Amino acid sequence: MRYVIIGAGAIGGVVGGRLAEAGHEVVLVARGAHLEALRAKGLRLTTPEGARTLRLPSAAGPDDVELRADDVLVLAVKTQDSVAALDAWSGRPVEGGGTAGELLPLVCAQNGVENERLALRRFRRVYAMCVYLPATFVEAGAVSAAGEPVSGILHLGRCPGGVDDTARRIGDDLAKARFLAPVVPDVMRWKYGKLLSNLANALGAVSGPEASASPAGRDLVGRAVAEGRAALAAAGIAVASPEEQAEARDGRIAMAELDGEEPTAGSSWQSLVRGTGSIEADYLNGEISLLGRLHGVPTPVNDLLGRLANEFARERREAGSLPVTEVQRALEVLEAG
Repeated sequence: MRYVIIGAGAIGGVVGGRLAEAGHEVVLVARGAHLEALRAKGLRLTTPEGARTLRLPSAAGPDDVELRADDVLVLAVKTQDSVAALDAWSGRPVEGGGTAGELLPLVCAQNGVENERLALRRFRRVYAMCVYLPATFVEAGAVSAAGEPVSGILHLGRCPGGVDDTARRIGDDLAKARFLAPVVPDVMRWKYGKLLSNLANALGAVSGPEASASPAGRDLVGRAVAEGRAALAAAGIAVASPEEQAEARDGRIAMAELDGEEPTAGSSWQSLVRGTGSIEADYLNGEISLLGRLHGVPTPVNDLLGRLANEFARERREAGSLPVTEVQRALEVLEAG
């Protein structure tokens, strides 16, 4: 199978690079300066084994790729960019007849749980991937992953549920590419579990990666997660427990120090640092706000964190510049009415 990585940033770049190193055909889809760097110099991939440059086919979009019947599309853009990507790719013809949406498997390698719903409107064969992969977009043309002895843990399965031969083949390919890739029949349960841990992303983005470790930060994150659990329970949604997630990860992956690089920060932090103008908070904290409103569960902490993250992205404010104590005071004002 050939892997077409739609959104070859931190996650997509590492997954695509690792698959290519394992001998698989890979096409990297990117845009702007990142695409220019990939075409001019190749993908620079840094892991605990060192840095190397991979010369891989790169594309700006579906017009640059002749789709084949053995292609796997891996969607790795941020959720706010998913609709545009799905619309662009779903109607593309596949060699031999038919369209990508009708024939090709699409893997959602993204945070949150909205991407699969968006994809199922356009693709018949949708696979969900629960991504535990500490990766960094270093600069245009360069990504890194600090995990060892594997780069990440990627639970995979059909959406809305089940396992098939394609999922098993993708899992086998990922396992040979330095990932743990459990193929599970209930992958969305794992993604909802990951969603709860991602509720801290917004606080880390606006107040800094260490904010969650402070007393005020621990309180905010604890309350955000409690709201999330209450909203998911009210909606009747099953979630992988913290114990299950710890068993899947503990002792299986450790973070190494990479020469010349700061420790990996979260994806939302990276969005603010890069000044992209958008952030995925609407599909992390916003998912809990949505469920809370649908099922009568108050979600003031997630409402506030989502709003602050969006304000920072829209106004291109400096990542980490809002003290966590100010976030806490803003919550007190909000709750006071």
